[in-house]
Amino acid sequence: MKFFVDTADIAEIKDLASTGLLDGVTTNPSLVAKSGAKNFISLIESICEIVDGPVSAEVAATDYATMLKEGQRLAKIANNVAVKVPLTEDGLKVCKALSDDGTMVNVTLCFSPAQAILAAKAGATFISPFVGRLDDISMDGMQLISDIVQIYEQYPAITTEVLVASIRHPIHLVESAKMGAHVATIPPKVIRQLYQHPLTDKGLAAFVEDWAKTGQSILDAA
Repeated sequence: MKFFVDTADIAEIKDLASTGLLDGVTTNPSLVAKSGAKNFISLIESICEIVDGPVSAEVAATDYATMLKEGQRLAKIANNVAVKVPLTEDGLKVCKALSDDGTMVNVTLCFSPAQAILAAKAGATFISPFVGRLDDISMDGMQLISDIVQIYEQYPAITTEVLVASIRHPIHLVESAKMGAHVATIPPKVIRQLYQHPLTDKGLAAFVEDWAKTGQSILDAA
């Protein structure tokens, strides 16, 4: 499974990229606003310089003509930009036009298997089903992932990758991986939670304590 980080915070992206675990980045208007960036184009340029993998940059318009122009502008920033469009009728028309020109497209705000089928037929590189937001309204977000993966697997011609979005905790990630989702886009906080386990902490503390009793230093050893 590929790991994307869901943030527009340059410092966070640099730190996580240094681990070697980061395969891409997703942004959206809300994350850009939260970052405080004053120049969206410059922000995406900077992210694309840090990360070799896909960097999702979302259009702001909702009508076909303007979305297409915005998408074409965003695609010119760098070869690894994935233009992000909403799962609407106009959004899928833009997806078709951009993907036909060789641009990666991330179709976002997917909440049903039927929508995912439409995105695949429109040539989406990625489909972004939102698991956490479904959980928020007492629906099963993970069932959506299972359904989309199952449907896509029936048709070898479908190349659209399932990009699990709106991940709220490590269980969302693990369950998505078990289902065979291709990508997970994860908030920085949740990525760091993946490292944590009380038995790891307990074991390390014991090792450190026992090593101290030996009175040795690896760096000072002859």
